[in-house]
Amino acid sequence: MTDAHTTPTGIAAMAAGIAGIPGVEAVVLGGSRARGTHRPDSDWDLGLYYRGALDLPALTALASEAQGSPVEVAGPGGWGPWVNGGAWLEVDGVAVDWILRDLDRVESVWSDCRAGRFEVGIQPGHPLGFWSPCYAGEVALCRVLADPRSTLTSLREAASTYPEPLRRALTAAVWEADFSVASARKSAPSGDTMHVALCLSRAFGVLAQVLHAHHRRWCLNEKGALAAAAALPDAPPGFADRVSAALRGLDPAAVETAAGVVRDVRAVLETG
Repeated sequence: MTDAHTTPTGIAAMAAGIAGIPGVEAVVLGGSRARGTHRPDSDWDLGLYYRGALDLPALTALASEAQGSPVEVAGPGGWGPWVNGGAWLEVDGVAVDWILRDLDRVESVWSDCRAGRFEVGIQPGHPLGFWSPCYAGEVALCRVLADPRSTLTSLREAASTYPEPLRRALTAAVWEADFSVASARKSAPSGDTMHVALCLSRAFGVLAQVLHAHHRRWCLNEKGALAAAAALPDAPPGFADRVSAALRGLDPAAVETAAGVVRDVRAVLETG
């Protein structure tokens, strides 16, 4: 539909319309389209950054007009505590996702990131939890489409430099991968595959975050995280294949494979 650096006229016009709605501070292009890693059929992900009260009826009217049929827009909190609202549209046969972001909360999380603080919250659609630094990473990797007061543009410039305190805090979280593998080791002999799967998935999710932080790269969510982590310069040899093999096995041998992966990531941290 377009290359990585060009925004279609319809998307640009949509962003401008959204930015004119009371409460909206900025609109950005996120996801693979912003990073230039999209496929021809990839969605267009628009982040709607708002502050305070949001005019949900006006937003719903705009979405319905853009699609040409009624659209349900989930207001703040409608989709959970972190990915807290939005809408799924189809415009001219193309999927366009609107995702709400509370700017006050995003700025608070960015302050935490600079101080080396993060949290992992429960969020539908994020089976390994929503890691709060995702907010800062989304801003750092987005393409700003509409930002009348340059609020998000300034934040994007700041977030383009990965905070060293956050790097230290996230890499220190590698202990949880060890803990999760140890828990899986207890359950694997009895064939408790669900518990083993959850423990190993959690361990590998933590390792993906750890490796990204070690390289001062933002890790946004579980989608594509394994391949992205495996492509990092210091990733252990065969990282993606070993993780995939462990998750296919879910037996005692798989747990030992996972333990080996954790040891190798620890070795990376110790030499870096």
